[in-house]
Amino acid sequence: MAEKPESGGPGGRTFKPVLGLSDEPGEPLTIPVRTGTVYDQPEPEQLIELTVIIPARNEEQNLAACLRSLIAQSEDIFQLGRDWELIVVDDHSTDRTAEIARSFPGVTLLEAAKLEKGWTGKNNAIWTAARKARCRWLLFTDADTIHEPGDMHRAIHEATRHKVGLLSYSPRQLVTGFAQRTLMPLVFSELALAYPPAKVSDPNQRVAAANGQFLLVEREAYRRLGGHPAVADRVLEDVELAFLAKRRKVGLRFRYAPDALSTRMYRTTSAMIEGWTKNLALLFNNALATSLWKVLDILLLVGLPWLAMHLWNARFSPHSLEWLGAGWVLLLLWIRTLFRFYSRVAKSSFPLVDCAISPLGLPLFVVLLYRSWFNHRVLKQVSWKGRTYPG
Repeated sequence: MAEKPESGGPGGRTFKPVLGLSDEPGEPLTIPVRTGTVYDQPEPEQLIELTVIIPARNEEQNLAACLRSLIAQSEDIFQLGRDWELIVVDDHSTDRTAEIARSFPGVTLLEAAKLEKGWTGKNNAIWTAARKARCRWLLFTDADTIHEPGDMHRAIHEATRHKVGLLSYSPRQLVTGFAQRTLMPLVFSELALAYPPAKVSDPNQRVAAANGQFLLVEREAYRRLGGHPAVADRVLEDVELAFLAKRRKVGLRFRYAPDALSTRMYRTTSAMIEGWTKNLALLFNNALATSLWKVLDILLLVGLPWLAMHLWNARFSPHSLEWLGAGWVLLLLWIRTLFRFYSRVAKSSFPLVDCAISPLGLPLFVVLLYRSWFNHRVLKQVSWKGRTYPG
């Protein structure tokens, strides 16, 4: 639980630590005040339990279902308006996003502040609300999420039980259409291998990750991280906040949480292409090298059986037995390649059928990896929802 600030010297303000987040147990945490950051916000007289913040830009297709799933969690012991608040920040939408938010009783609608240079739209929208939050915990979640009953209350208990200041869930992914069903298992299997939740949650490991679709942060931890001004220009602000959490030792926990929420990240193939072009080069150390490895996967998965069949059908009479044996060796290598491929894809936690057809998504994955690398490293810019950001 957060506590009221004590007055400090002229150069700073002193805040009592919570959840063991100070550098030294029992010692107050002194943080210099910096104008325009979370540190200079006055504490409310009384803190409520939770503030939920949803940044929304042109989300008329998703927002209503998200809000219904959240408002349904209001009950006598956890009442919306008394124990927690729900804020939608309209990020200058051109559709019915604001109208939909207004139609839900108990929802506070804010308009995002003017987007200044050095900020992404999402970070600016979140910060518009976060600096007004009057809570012990802040939950940042996306408009395309559907929350399971009780997930917010359980998440607070989970963070408290594990003594972490930042808790993030990776939702169950909802996909439709051939392109999504073949590509998404490939992306998420690589993410699972690059960011194993056990290592991410281990304070002794340098690996850090978070998912902005569900990011719960304790008030004092948020101060220590610097709030969203600390990651104002970052396209992957969730991962950057996770790295800050590791470096500043506020405690980080990350896990796959189909029990807590689900999401449909992209409603169209074009949106999916734009989204992964924006993110892939930032998520993987070398997207170009990863794309080349995927090209090798294609060559092995397609080339080995083709070559084996070619050898079996060959008519090299003096050595026909040898060629036949070579074909079987190639077939065994292909089976081994299949086993290795599907062992990786299984880590995506996608349904069996989607994993089974995922090899058909390899060409698109290669293109997106290269496209993301090219946009970030060569063009040095990416686009998302009608805005262009430095790569």
